[in-house]
Amino acid sequence: MATETLHKLRSEALMLPEAERAELAHELVKSLDAPADADVADAWDREILRRLAEIDAGIARLIDRDELRRRMQERIGSR
Repeated sequence: MATETLHKLRSEALMLPEAERAELAHELVKSLDAPADADVADAWDREILRRLAEIDAGIARLIDRDELRRRMQERIGSR
């Protein structure tokens, strides 16, 4: 895309109301996504069911939100 065209589109898009900018952004990001891979979706479904079964069986080690937040902050800070 020519730089001038991109500049014009960007300027016009930024003048849109917030809700319309959000909708446009969503559509643009969606257009970059590859088609859904059914095998990946199936694999995630199996993984979710496996993890739920571990929770139900009492063998999963669960942590509370504060601990999760602490661990995530550690990871982010170590980058």
